[in-house]
Amino acid sequence: MPQEDKPRASPDALLAMAEREGKGRLRVFLGAAPGVGKTYAMLQAARAAQDSGLDVVVGIVETHGRRETEGMLEGLAVLPRRSIPYRGRLVPEFDLEGALARRPKLLLVDEYAHSNVPGSQHPKRWQDVEDLLDAGIDVWTTLNIQHVESLNEVVQRITGVRVRETVPDTAVQEADEVVMVDLPPDELLKRLAEGKVYVQDTAARAIERFFKPTNLTALRELALRRVAARVDSDLLEHMQSGAIEGPWAAGERILVCVGPDASAERVVREAKRLADLADAPWFAVTVERPGTQPNARDRALVDAALRLAESLGAETRALVGSDIVDEVLKVARFENVTQIVVSRARPSRLSRPFVRTLADALVREAGGISVHVLTFAEGDEAAPRRRTPPVGGLDGYVAASMAVAVAVLVGEGLTEYVALPNVSMIFLLAVLMPALFYGVWPAVFASLLSAAAYNYFFINPFYTFTIARPHEVLAFVIFLFIAVLISAVGGRAREQAKAAAQRVRAGRRLYEFTRKLSSLADTNDVAAGAASEIHAILARAAVVLVQRPNAQKGPDEELHLAAAWPPEDRLDTASLSAARWAYEKGEPAGARTGTLPSVPWLFVPLKSRQGIVGVIGLEAAGEPLDPEARVLLDTLADQTASALDRATLAGEMADVRSAAEAERVRNILLASISHDFRTPLSSILGASSSLIEYGGRLDPAQSRDLLAQIREEAEHLDGMVRNLLSMTRLEAGALDLRRDWVDVGEVVNQAVATARRRGATQRFTVELEPGLPLVQADQILLNQVLANVVGNAVRYAGPAAGINVAAARAGQGVEVSVTDTGPGVPAGLLEHVFEKFVRAASDGRGAGLADGGEGAGLGLAIAKGIVEAHGGSIRAESPVPGKGSGLRVIFSLPVGQMAEPETGA
Repeated sequence: MPQEDKPRASPDALLAMAEREGKGRLRVFLGAAPGVGKTYAMLQAARAAQDSGLDVVVGIVETHGRRETEGMLEGLAVLPRRSIPYRGRLVPEFDLEGALARRPKLLLVDEYAHSNVPGSQHPKRWQDVEDLLDAGIDVWTTLNIQHVESLNEVVQRITGVRVRETVPDTAVQEADEVVMVDLPPDELLKRLAEGKVYVQDTAARAIERFFKPTNLTALRELALRRVAARVDSDLLEHMQSGAIEGPWAAGERILVCVGPDASAERVVREAKRLADLADAPWFAVTVERPGTQPNARDRALVDAALRLAESLGAETRALVGSDIVDEVLKVARFENVTQIVVSRARPSRLSRPFVRTLADALVREAGGISVHVLTFAEGDEAAPRRRTPPVGGLDGYVAASMAVAVAVLVGEGLTEYVALPNVSMIFLLAVLMPALFYGVWPAVFASLLSAAAYNYFFINPFYTFTIARPHEVLAFVIFLFIAVLISAVGGRAREQAKAAAQRVRAGRRLYEFTRKLSSLADTNDVAAGAASEIHAILARAAVVLVQRPNAQKGPDEELHLAAAWPPEDRLDTASLSAARWAYEKGEPAGARTGTLPSVPWLFVPLKSRQGIVGVIGLEAAGEPLDPEARVLLDTLADQTASALDRATLAGEMADVRSAAEAERVRNILLASISHDFRTPLSSILGASSSLIEYGGRLDPAQSRDLLAQIREEAEHLDGMVRNLLSMTRLEAGALDLRRDWVDVGEVVNQAVATARRRGATQRFTVELEPGLPLVQADQILLNQVLANVVGNAVRYAGPAAGINVAAARAGQGVEVSVTDTGPGVPAGLLEHVFEKFVRAASDGRGAGLADGGEGAGLGLAIAKGIVEAHGGSIRAESPVPGKGSGLRVIFSLPVGQMAEPETGA
């Protein structure tokens, strides 16, 4: 078998296997009714597993007083139950945390559908099992068929009993193994009568209501069908993941071939009937040759048949391939199909001995697969006719005629001057040219015309169609055969080259589409890029609707038009209804589908690993999409869904990073505040304790010092609290400015006096320009700005540094600068000094960053926020020319409406 023809494993099956890696395996012991022996069979298998050396622990097993079941527990490790208070008593339940801490290789958890007592970690036991599987623990459990959610109403109709505890179908479908524990109804009723299932009174009531022979038989059939369907699904997944070609006739699977003829719908109905008789899944497949353009009638017939198949429950597929039989058999073997249904085309009477129909080819090549060939009466309008192959356009035949005419002229000219023994090669060239440029049928016409011209002009006797010598008859027949063969091969090569070129173009379009979307990180950008590219590729108007962030579940809130090309603001009500249906059901809707077909848009859901993230709408006016375009649209939809999913994940990652950064900042703030508050509080507590305990023995000077210390530390605490409150108001946008006319010189002198009163040892100089105007500002906040900036200099400049505070006019405002001669800040770090929580050790020996004053790393950040709230600006400079490295913080405030300074200010 050639390399390219080898079967390949299904990516979906391999992905499903990869997702199960690292998780525990779930085995479900399934029974038709209570008492069939599910728990006993589970314990029996567990004892065998333990004997083989496996670590087996019983998480919880309900014996219901059955002696045989209790006896099977002997020798098995049993996990203690957890007592949960409920309605005044302690209820023993499965201990999930204990099981996760114990982490056995295999854990037995009885009664999969059990409802836990309120107060448990999960309301249902199957949710406990999911946590165990995620932790890598193998779990065995038991379940009755009446507890499966989708069968709940069916069981109620059969037995008349409503089962309250159910398990979602997905929880059962995700089980790695399902073991059927079966018991005939007569034997189960016998066990019930002997009291081996319930006590006598309970057993009598159960026999009257639930355990009737007819009920048990129906439940048994339900259980057997569910297990059979599960086994069939497991077999198909195993074959697809292992690249094993079918069919393995373990279960019936039916495929129907749909063609562009009037019998298509009748063939679909026949396939549905066979599928119902066999209770088998079925598929409807149509195959179109690449490069062909079916007419509107043929396309309508195929679309109608496929829609009918979908409505009857089939899975439909539109394929493209040069060899129809090969494509059909590939799908059949991949899906483990056991029966193929096809109608037999009726060729014309003259061509019947020479024509092989699709049904004939399938019967010959479908080894191991049964083929149902439907035949129709001669006068039946639905009888499929063999379609006449396309014969090419008039241009092809004109070109073929001209090529043969040129070959005749060239041949006549050469034979006049050169004695050529055979000029047939010239006519072969005349056959090859139409084959390469116009296809098979013009080339066949050229080969026949060449044979006639060659005979007429170049075979003796000339200018007649008579052939005199036998060897020339043989040469003529060989020439005709080679000419027809060249025409067929050349035409087929042209079709394959055309199809290859189309595939290359489609691949290039997909590459460009994927490359463009991969560079976009925002959901709206992805939607806009997808809409414009799909419009360019398919030459139709395109829209992309995505889920609205934090959407309410109302019909008008769930989807919104994210992008459209050509630009479109809205869709009509019917189109939005079709889009919502496609989004909710995960199936195409709109034009030429079974849902709202009158809508002028075709909507395709965008399916990702996270679910359905939106829909793509394509304008369906005019000619319908051919199968290749439809496959391309599905591929583009998959790529768009992946890009939207990636953009959403990128946004979520950004949110996570922001949350992590906020948490980090919060932790820094708490650590900083706890440290910085502890120091003044310790001083206050120490001084106050000394005054309380030794107040009578202290002289007045010592008492005043202690009281002054308490006041200073309290003021320090008050400053830090003010900074925190100010930062909170700044971030919340709730800073209330109470503007009034403020004397900047007075604010400067007050800030310097406060620093000195708090024990600053630096040399302060104040430079105030005469005649400074008043500024319109909040004086309390302005005092806080300057206090923070001066406090930052005091904290980091060093005890022997000099600090200069200056104020002067600057254009239409006043500029205040605080300059120190301390170690300063490296030039590359200047841009960070106004960020929150930026601080350094207060040792004055060249710490790299300022902290903003009051120790929590907020002072300069608050100063920046207050200055900008006043409409001013603030910056930092380092080094200061002529005064060492140092640091200069400069902020300016607009004066607003100028006011004259007060006399003597």
